[in-house]
Amino acid sequence: MPAFNKNIFDTTKEYMFFGEELGVARYDKMRYPRFDSFVEQQHGFFWRPSEIDLSKDKHDFNNKLSVNDQKIFIENLKYQILLDSVQGRSPVSILLPLCSLPELETWIETWSAFEVVHSKSYTHIIRNVFNDPSTIFDSILETPEIIERANSVTQAYDKLERTTLQYKLDGVVTDELRLDLFKCMISVYALEAIRFYVSFACSYSFNERGLMEGNSKIIKLINRDEYLHQGATHFIMTRWIRGVDDPEMTRIVHDNIHLITDMLKETAEQEMSWAKHLFKDGSVIGLNEKLLANYVQFLTNECLGHLGLDKVYDVTSNPLPWMDKYTRSDDVQIAPQEAELSSYIVGGLDSNLDDFEFEL
Repeated sequence: MPAFNKNIFDTTKEYMFFGEELGVARYDKMRYPRFDSFVEQQHGFFWRPSEIDLSKDKHDFNNKLSVNDQKIFIENLKYQILLDSVQGRSPVSILLPLCSLPELETWIETWSAFEVVHSKSYTHIIRNVFNDPSTIFDSILETPEIIERANSVTQAYDKLERTTLQYKLDGVVTDELRLDLFKCMISVYALEAIRFYVSFACSYSFNERGLMEGNSKIIKLINRDEYLHQGATHFIMTRWIRGVDDPEMTRIVHDNIHLITDMLKETAEQEMSWAKHLFKDGSVIGLNEKLLANYVQFLTNECLGHLGLDKVYDVTSNPLPWMDKYTRSDDVQIAPQEAELSSYIVGGLDSNLDDFEFEL
């Protein structure tokens, strides 16, 4: 793609993807001002992991966590590092070359930048909790269960990248390319809305016991960002579902709408398998494999419902209601007396997910 498109055209008439290459970055007139709102909200959430004190966490890890607790903490940390390593670079490297709107371009860049903050957060945790960070980082890709998830997480991105290379050579938007973009967006939605939550639940369960509180504060902030990213991905997908953007993408989506259910269910099954792996040597206080499996099913049903699709699991209520105080965006804000980062909620920005309108 050229660094700057010199053609004169109206960006408000472009689709989200597969249109004119990007030229003047202007935000006075936008086809989808909602993307600019996502950018402003994400900027309002700005935070630095170095502001969180983890000195107590090191003591907790070494003196208060059981051997099984320690294993679960480490395994989840490695998995979180993997997920945000993918999300820190893939939206910019894979999605941005297909983008046709300045406001979407800025959102993708902002989104990726905050995923990098998440990655740096895990390094901050590891440096402060472990004497030798290399023991964690060097073992990430030595864990078969993590390698399996790495393949699943990157598959859709990798396939889209391959079809995009052909598109950049011949300029032809094929149905294969459209389908690959749709699959990639489903995969991203599943990652942001389902994949993180087994590890999040484990982190919050330690906090419920008064342990690893600094880590939990960081995870809360990451969780809030991921909720915003989920909302933006949902917004993209519902433009296609509702037929208000590219009619060719809507045709592909409607013809393959079953893929949303199939891919979200596949993600849920993988995360339930991850929970089984975590608890193979025993549960932790207040949390076990069955509860986490039901929670994953509950989240999957919610995600399908947000897209107007039928539920696939029998779970009708949240099996971990205490999680809401950590995961629901209007509760995620940390009160001044509870953490150092409360001042980063700036500009009167409301973190309620209603701002994204999870609706069809």
